[in-house]
Amino acid sequence: MTTLDEDSITFVGNVRVPVPQPMKPVVAIIGAGPAGLTAALELVRDGRMLPIVLEASDQLGGISRTVEYKGNRMDIGGHRFFSKSDWVMDWWREILPIAADASPVEIAYQGQRRNVRSDAMATDAPPDLTMLVRQRLSRIYFLRKYFDYPIKLNGTTLRNLGPVRLMRIGSSYLYAMLFPRRNVRSLEDFLVNRFGGELYRTFFKDYTEKVWGVPCSQISAEWGAQRIKGLSVIEAIKHALRKGKEAGQEAKTSLIESFLYPRLGPGQLWQEVARRVREGGGEIRFGQKVVGLRHDAGTVAAVQITNALGEIEEVVADFVISTMPVKDLVAGLQPAAPENVRRIAAALPYRDFITVGLLLSRMRANPQARSSRADHMPPDNWIYIQERDVRVGRLQVFNNWSPDLVARQDRIWLGLEYFCQEGDELWTKADDKMIKFAAGELEKIGMIEMADVLDGTVVREPKTYPAYFGAYSDFPVVRDWLDDLRNLYLVGRNGMHRYNNQDHSMLTAKLAVEAILDGKVDKAAIWAVNIDDDYHEERSEGSDTQ
Repeated sequence: MTTLDEDSITFVGNVRVPVPQPMKPVVAIIGAGPAGLTAALELVRDGRMLPIVLEASDQLGGISRTVEYKGNRMDIGGHRFFSKSDWVMDWWREILPIAADASPVEIAYQGQRRNVRSDAMATDAPPDLTMLVRQRLSRIYFLRKYFDYPIKLNGTTLRNLGPVRLMRIGSSYLYAMLFPRRNVRSLEDFLVNRFGGELYRTFFKDYTEKVWGVPCSQISAEWGAQRIKGLSVIEAIKHALRKGKEAGQEAKTSLIESFLYPRLGPGQLWQEVARRVREGGGEIRFGQKVVGLRHDAGTVAAVQITNALGEIEEVVADFVISTMPVKDLVAGLQPAAPENVRRIAAALPYRDFITVGLLLSRMRANPQARSSRADHMPPDNWIYIQERDVRVGRLQVFNNWSPDLVARQDRIWLGLEYFCQEGDELWTKADDKMIKFAAGELEKIGMIEMADVLDGTVVREPKTYPAYFGAYSDFPVVRDWLDDLRNLYLVGRNGMHRYNNQDHSMLTAKLAVEAILDGKVDKAAIWAVNIDDDYHEERSEGSDTQ
């Protein structure tokens, strides 16, 4: 196949004659989230192939986008820009350099303490196109009191829990160490072995079941192995002992004390990435909902989409990188996948997500909140709501992610996070009723007064969390069949049905691009991201790279 490149011409006499040039292979990328846009930019930088990003919505960034409401910006789910991958950290800083006015700070990762200072290039970057260095503070709100997150053995924790509960925690932990559950199949098994029964019931069980909507005994232990494998009671003791000590100490990701953050939220970075993709010749097409993949003899030949008019179109592609939910991908295969693959994929579980943005004039005073402001706003990025009498799971204080997320600095801009199922009573609640419900829950647990709520908005995000229960135990059947489609590469969170963080998703995209450019059809390296204990939470002894 050939195409005409305006820069490739010859002359016949005085006549300019375009010379046909070989057409670049097309890589169709389904989804304009972190994985899809990372893949697109890496392909543009290489230059040998043409990336075409197909995005169903009219927005960039997926769940890493920034939502704006009357000048106030929301980060859906919250995204700390921190990774143990040098490649990811450098990639982010090349897109958005650290602000020239950022104070020098050490960010601990990969078992190192790295001095992160203002990037030299930041002095030439537009003021808004920069990263801030932000202090990390996350706490738990339980018993109408604040606890450190992760739990630390300090005076606040001991006073809040009281002697009776502490004795139960200590004895149950000792019992778990002496008589651990041998067959660790569920998340409950994993957490009880790690923390003991009483601590598990106090700080993990109710919140986790609030998030996933099923008992911990029905959730795969794999989720705990990926998300909290570096933390335990012993780790909390170590952290207490080494607090304030200098270099040479191991740093776990949940113990990070500072992180990078785009001045205008995570969507700002992905908007800049998209600009560079287009500038480099790549395409990003909005309103292109993928409804099918046509394949033949183990190769995907075309991606089928519906356009804004509801018409079916085909995008012929040499390679396909997919970030769309596996459930939807399998349902659209033509010809259809085998019956067992379709059945498992159709039953894969997800949790959906609602964020209620509340604009406040003030919050209620609480000495444990450690607020330094007259409006009593706490200094946290996140507050995990462990209270059993409300449905809100987590609270974001957007002011503390970046001051520029808030239109007025004398206002408090909160994000109340709810975990639900698409179509349930929370999901279908009208916006005004959902705002009132959310504000009422914060008032109920003593954080605000309804009279101080100035405004609100609701954002619903389907399939935010691929879940680790039900049909997930049979997911390898689906994965193996899809991997046999030689030119199809699954990446990202929903694309792999794996609870990947933003940096994991980027790494899977990087590896997919490398495989395509190198002519590799083996996807094992992609699936290895966020599966071994070295990456993201812990590193093996003697290793500081991944």
